[in-house]
Amino acid sequence: MSHRLRNVFDIVRYKFRSSSVPNFYSTSSSRTSDRVLKSEKIHTNGVDFHYTQAGDGAHCVLLLPGALGSALTDFMPQLKGLDEKKYNIICFDPRGYGRSRPPDRDWPLLYLQRDAYDAAAVMKALDIHRYSVLGWSDGGITGMILAAAFPGNVQRLLIWGSNAYITEDDMKLFKSIDNVDKWSPRMREPFVEVYGQSYFRLQWKAWVNAYGSYFTQRNGDICVGSLPNIKCSTLIVNGIKDPLVPQEHPLFLHKHIPSCRMVNWPEGKHNLHLRYSEEFNTLAEEFLDEELTLQQ
Repeated sequence: MSHRLRNVFDIVRYKFRSSSVPNFYSTSSSRTSDRVLKSEKIHTNGVDFHYTQAGDGAHCVLLLPGALGSALTDFMPQLKGLDEKKYNIICFDPRGYGRSRPPDRDWPLLYLQRDAYDAAAVMKALDIHRYSVLGWSDGGITGMILAAAFPGNVQRLLIWGSNAYITEDDMKLFKSIDNVDKWSPRMREPFVEVYGQSYFRLQWKAWVNAYGSYFTQRNGDICVGSLPNIKCSTLIVNGIKDPLVPQEHPLFLHKHIPSCRMVNWPEGKHNLHLRYSEEFNTLAEEFLDEELTLQQ
C-alpha cells in the first residue's frame, strides 16, 4: 500500500475513533463532558432529517459533514467544544446518512446540490434564517453551493478539505479505495458500526461512483459556477498535508471565491478539525466572531 493511501486510512480510523456510536444513538439527548447535545428530527423535503444541537447563543452555526458522515462521526469536537454561550450549533445528517434514515441514500447526478437545498430547507423548517456554515470535505462543497444559492441566509462560510472540480488523478485515488473487501477489518469496523455491513458496503461504492459521475458526466465540474456567487466572507483552512485534496484545489477556491481568505495549516491533513480540534475551534471562533464585531 502506498504512503498516500496509508494516510487516507489513518484519517478513516481517527475519524471514527473519536466518537462513541452506541451511547449517542441510544437516547434523544447525550451529555459529553458537561454539555447536553440534543438529538431531534424535523420533516422537510419529504424526509425526517436528524439533527444535533448544542448551545443557546445568538449566532447560529450549521455544520455540514463529509461523505457518509453525520454529527456523531464528523463533528463531535465542535459540538462539544465551540462556545455554547455564543453559538447555537446545529449539525444535520444528510438524507440517507447517520440517523436521517429512512430513506436509504440514493445518488442523483447533482447529489451535492440536493444536499445543499436540503440543508437550507432544514434551517427554514427550524425557523432559522441567518446562519454561518462550517463544511468539511463533501460538506464544504455543499456549503459553497448553499452560500451561492442562498446569499441572504449564509453569513459566513468556513470550509476545508473541499474542491469545486475533480481531476483524473482525483478519481484514481478514490477508485483505489472503493472495494472495502481490500480494507483491513480495523478499517471497516467503524463504518459497519454506524451503518451495518450491507448498507456500508453498498453506499461506499455508490458514493465513489456518484462522485465519479461529476467527472464523467460534467467534465469534472462539481460547483465551479457557484463560486463567483458566494457573497459572504469565506475562510479556507488549507491542510498542506491533505492526502485527499491536492493543493491545486484550495488555491483554485481561493482565487475564484470573492471575499475569500485562506489559512495554511502546515501539518494539517484531511481531518485537521478532529486531530487539532482545540486549535481549529479557536480559529473558527475568531472567524465567526468577526460577524459579531461588525454588528456592534
